[in-house]
Amino acid sequence: MEEKHVEDWKPVIQKVIDSKARELQLFGYDEATPQSIWECLLNKVWRKNRQKMLHQIVEDILHLNGHTFMSYMTTQAHQTDDLMASIAAVMEDID
Repeated sequence: MEEKHVEDWKPVIQKVIDSKARELQLFGYDEATPQSIWECLLNKVWRKNRQKMLHQIVEDILHLNGHTFMSYMTTQAHQTDDLMASIAAVMEDID
């Protein structure tokens, strides 16, 4: 089987991502959507290597656990909070 960029595999594995979202939601991770899972995989799991074979991608999705997902979501929330605080500070300086 050939290696492709993970983005190229997305249409093929969409049902696996949807299934993982439902699984995490059943465990109480309400933030788990197919999009948030995909972003977690891209930015946390595949951050260093985005060239994968299909079976590797499916394995990564199936092995994604709630801890890894929530760690990613927490990091994203902190970055968003920091960005909003920076924007507010800049806006105060303008006034």
